[in-house]
Amino acid sequence: MSRTTSRRRPAARPRHRRTAVLVASVTGVAVLTYGCLPEPQKGAATAGARETPAWSEEQPEPDEPSTPAGPSIPATGSGEFATARDTLGPVGKGTLRRYRVQIEDSLDLSLPETAREVNAILGDPRGWTAEGDAFQLVPSGPVDFTVKIATPSTVDAICGAAGLETQGKVNCTVGSTVVVNLRRWQLRSPQFDGPIEEYRALIINHEVGHRLGHGHEGCPGPGKLAPAMMQQIKGLKGCKANAWPYDRQGKYIKGPPVD
Repeated sequence: MSRTTSRRRPAARPRHRRTAVLVASVTGVAVLTYGCLPEPQKGAATAGARETPAWSEEQPEPDEPSTPAGPSIPATGSGEFATARDTLGPVGKGTLRRYRVQIEDSLDLSLPETAREVNAILGDPRGWTAEGDAFQLVPSGPVDFTVKIATPSTVDAICGAAGLETQGKVNCTVGSTVVVNLRRWQLRSPQFDGPIEEYRALIINHEVGHRLGHGHEGCPGPGKLAPAMMQQIKGLKGCKANAWPYDRQGKYIKGPPVD
C-alpha cells in the first residue's frame, strides 16, 4: 500500500475572503486563495481541468452539540495517508477526470469500501456526470484531484496552510485536493435532514463542484431543493436539504450566487 505523508503545520490566520494570498500547502504545492487561481500541480492531469481557488465551509453551525451522538471521532491522526489501490472503470461520459482516494492511515475506515462509495456518488446520474464530466478512480499516475478523508486536526493543518479556518469541524478544497473531515463523514451535519449516505454525497458533490469551478449558491426559494453548492451547513434558509447538483430529469438545481 502506497502512502503519502502530510506534515502538520499550525493553522494560518483566517484571511479576508477577497484577499489573494500565496501560501505553501501541506503537500508543498503553492496555492493562491480567494480570487486567484492555484498553480497547477506537477504531473497533474490537465485535459479539461479547471483550476479553482481554495474553499471551505468556513463557519461550523453554532448549535452543533459539543459531543454529538454517533461513532467516536478521534481528534488527531497519524498525518500519513494510504491510497486506494483499485482501478475502476470510468463513470459518466464526457471530459475524463481521474482521481484518487486517500484515508489517513490511522483511521478505522475500509479504504476499498470508501473509495467505491465515492465512485458511486460521482457516477450517480444526478451528480456532475450530468454536466458532461466523467470520473475514474486510479491508484497512481497523473490525477485531476484527490479526495482525502482525515481527522479534524489533520484537516485543520491542510486547510489552514491555505489560509482557511476549518475549526476541526468542516471540509475544504485546496487546489486539486478535496479534504473531507472525518467528523462530517461519520456524523453529518445537524442541519441536514437525511441519512448519512446522502450527506456524504453532499460532501463529495459540493467539494468536487468547487474543483470543477463552481462557487457557492444560495437558496432559490422557500420549499425548493437546496443547491448542492449551497453551504447547507449554515442553515437551509427555507430550502429542503439536497445532496445532488441535478434532479432526476437532468435539470441543474441552481440558486443565486453567493460571494
